[in-house]
Amino acid sequence: MKTISILNLKGGVAKTFTAANMAYELYRRGYKVLLIDNDKQGNLSKAYSRYDAENVAPVTRLLAGDWENADELIQHTEYEGIDIVTANMSLFGATWNLTKEDSENQIERYKALVYAKMQYYGDCTIYGKYDYCIIDNPPDIGLNVVNALAITDEVIVPVKVDEDALEGLDIVTEQIEDAKAFNPALKLAGVLITSYQNTDGEAAGVEWLEQKTDFNILGIIRYSKKVAENTFMRKPIYEYSPCCGAAQGYKKFVTAYTGKER
Repeated sequence: MKTISILNLKGGVAKTFTAANMAYELYRRGYKVLLIDNDKQGNLSKAYSRYDAENVAPVTRLLAGDWENADELIQHTEYEGIDIVTANMSLFGATWNLTKEDSENQIERYKALVYAKMQYYGDCTIYGKYDYCIIDNPPDIGLNVVNALAITDEVIVPVKVDEDALEGLDIVTEQIEDAKAFNPALKLAGVLITSYQNTDGEAAGVEWLEQKTDFNILGIIRYSKKVAENTFMRKPIYEYSPCCGAAQGYKKFVTAYTGKER
């Protein structure tokens, strides 16, 4: 299983949208995907119609260590190859409480899930059950994000092409380097350009990324008004508007990332 963290310390760059649609595109290629919603806003959980505002969220129980079987935390979605560990505002309290603990395993809470057995699937481990685990992270570095980075193989950074976003890439890189102290295998896969409009300014930004930095550009997702409409539909963008630039962008991105067409 490859674990991917979607991370950027800047908000509004389509982190959740990327996690949701990358999972769908992987599923369409026959891969089994586990999603972890690591953001207290629970937008990834909402995207897959599994948000529950009333009860303690499964990811909260995971971070608190308040669980016994992985089956308690993982929910199926309407897509047979996509499961999810959901979040809500209860994650905020669990993150805060963990900062006050004097515990040796503060950054190893998510590791317990990765190697846990799932009775529902014939007593196999999660590591063997799924091909990909995608973690949608908030725009900060709290202990929930640190726990996510502890189990992450690759970080994908969604960015919108503007000066602030490009400057913020250096901060993300520093955080990844710091996280290698407890996860030496962690690496930055590259950046995914989102909401791209083919203006002179944005084209210059892409050119700067290509020529002046070491950041690998994994793909370019074009701006589409269908994306805003789709937030009310709770479905992957390809199912809502398969011909729009965003849907085609995620399709091409995952094809390039995996080397597998669908």
